[in-house]
Amino acid sequence: MAALDADSPGAEECLEEDEEELETSMEDPENESAGKPAPGGRSCILTRRGITLRVLLKDGLIEPGEGVLSIYYLVPPHAVVLTEPAASLLLSQGKKFLGDLLPDGKITWQETGQVFNSPSAWATYCKKLVNPAKKSGCGWASVRYKGQKLDQCKAAWLKKHQPNAPAAEESLVSEGEEEELAEEDEDEAREGKIATSEPGLGKKLEEKIRKHQSKNLVEPHNTDNGPHGKRLESKNRTPVRYCTLGSRDSARNPHTLVEVTSFAAINKFQPFNVAISSNVLLLLDFHSHLTRSEVVGYLGGRWDTSSQVLTVLRAFPCRTRLGDTESAATVEEEICQNLFMRGLALVGWYHSHPFSHALPSLQDIDAQMDYQLKLQGSNNRFQPCLALICAPYYHGNQGVESKISPFWVMPPPEQRPNDYGIPMEVEVTYVQDGFLTNDVLHEMMLLVEFYKGAPDLVKFQDIWSQEKTYLDKLKGSLASRTPKDQGFAHVLEQIYSLLKHSS
Repeated sequence: MAALDADSPGAEECLEEDEEELETSMEDPENESAGKPAPGGRSCILTRRGITLRVLLKDGLIEPGEGVLSIYYLVPPHAVVLTEPAASLLLSQGKKFLGDLLPDGKITWQETGQVFNSPSAWATYCKKLVNPAKKSGCGWASVRYKGQKLDQCKAAWLKKHQPNAPAAEESLVSEGEEEELAEEDEDEAREGKIATSEPGLGKKLEEKIRKHQSKNLVEPHNTDNGPHGKRLESKNRTPVRYCTLGSRDSARNPHTLVEVTSFAAINKFQPFNVAISSNVLLLLDFHSHLTRSEVVGYLGGRWDTSSQVLTVLRAFPCRTRLGDTESAATVEEEICQNLFMRGLALVGWYHSHPFSHALPSLQDIDAQMDYQLKLQGSNNRFQPCLALICAPYYHGNQGVESKISPFWVMPPPEQRPNDYGIPMEVEVTYVQDGFLTNDVLHEMMLLVEFYKGAPDLVKFQDIWSQEKTYLDKLKGSLASRTPKDQGFAHVLEQIYSLLKHSS
């Protein structure tokens, strides 16, 4: 079968032809220019373009084999706020692509038998299947060889053959991929999806950001903060009743909050029952307290078709920052693997509204409706998808406990297809866990470390209200969700101590 290229075959073919020429010059002992330094003191063999799969194969860093290459393509589920996802883990269901590495360095996609000339061609093709809006896929960062990213294999090659090269010479981004990354940055900047200054980015991402400093990156919606880090409430965060919305209006603020409707109010029964573990609430509440920015995560559990009960057993926080697409892919792949290892299914997602109501915005409603349809799949079997919103610091909350609101979206009436979906209040049963699992405690430690030193980290030693500090507020909110078994109390105190010092 002829090798297939992605949507820009001309550019990809040029790149591959250049790679072939470079390898030919490396192999041909009669080629006088082989191995001679190019202008600037670099040999053509050591250019980024020259490090191809065939180079790695010939050097023994990788070997041909069936199913040795893989891609996960997941997009975070709140790509409007964190930013609301165009396609999420919920949409793709952790879509994994497997490929065979051929002796000549080409890739065969197992599902269809299609052959691709390079990691970038395969990654771009797969990414567009998951999210057609994306123009490109970064092959060396997306494709894994036996679980290891190909760019790590490239780094090993560079370290072996160019140990004394300056750091600038060891860039892991292949030529052609820099342009792809720039295109994605421009797309996201135009859509208002990337923050100007976000801490916690990996070193490689920071380098890429520095390369594209001239791009106009915008702040996320509603980021003004008041005293002690409290966010100033904006008028458009005042909730409206669903009945006042009418048909869709492009002029309406997508961040408008909408009151949820009970099933009883419309004379309907809730189509499924929900049970949520207290450890799930504890972890997502802890996550939501840490930062003045919105956070996001996934929910794992089981759906019993016979009893129509959705059981939420585990929360999976996304330890990523706005615009950190590279880190997001890694985090989401880990979550997908954790779900699989625990025998859990993806059953929903959560996010926070730090200083406003725990009610869905219009964007939340549209995203949730989309996820419900995608999670259901093409077989028309009903499978619910639950959304949770946590509001840790909203001044309207009663007491110190965060407001956590579950919701589900009912499609608009058939005769009014242009209306918004109806956000429905979901009644749930909360199941108190007997003890804190090591998984939850470990995840809490990782979150503390992730937000350490961040400018939007809540200052837990500051006063929250009436002589209570933000740390007191956090402890009070988690108290009702903490198991009665005090065996882990000392670990929690250690986490609280770390929080106090890190902020």
